[in-house]
Amino acid sequence: MALESAKIQEIVSKYGRTETDTGSSEVQIALLTARIAELTEHLKVFKKDHASRLGLLKLVGQRRRLMKYFKRTNKDAYHKLVSDLDIRDNI
Repeated sequence: MALESAKIQEIVSKYGRTETDTGSSEVQIALLTARIAELTEHLKVFKKDHASRLGLLKLVGQRRRLMKYFKRTNKDAYHKLVSDLDIRDNI
């Protein structure tokens, strides 16, 4: 259930600092958000797929840790990213 490379390139170009920036916190959070959305849709159809559910919980935890770090280091960019991705600010 990996993201397509075209979608990855679109996210990197939108949130990255450069065209090839895949390591910044903004890009990582945006990529995790896209993967979480896809897994959520998958689990709506396949309710008994517990392995994917575990993977989803791990991704949510990883995104939460990244968001906590990003909020601590760059608060203004964090608030802009949260509003762009339409995710909750519960950190």
